[in-house]
Amino acid sequence: MYVCVCNALNEDQFRTVAIQHPDASVEQAFAILKRAPDCGSCLDFAERVMKQARDNPPADPERFIP
Repeated sequence: MYVCVCNALNEDQFRTVAIQHPDASVEQAFAILKRAPDCGSCLDFAERVMKQARDNPPADPERFIP
C-alpha cells in the first residue's frame, strides 16, 4: 500500500528504512529514500508504519532489504 502518494513510496520502503536505520525519523527516512515530503499528509502514517516495523521486526529481516 502507498504511504506517500506524492512520491510513490510504499509501506515496504518505510519498513526497510525502519529496520536498517532504527533511529531514523520519518524525515530522515525520506532523505534515505532520496525523496522529500511534499504535501505532508503522509507523515503520521509513515511514522506508524516505521514504529510497527521496529516494534514487530520480521522473522526474516532480509526480506525487506532491496
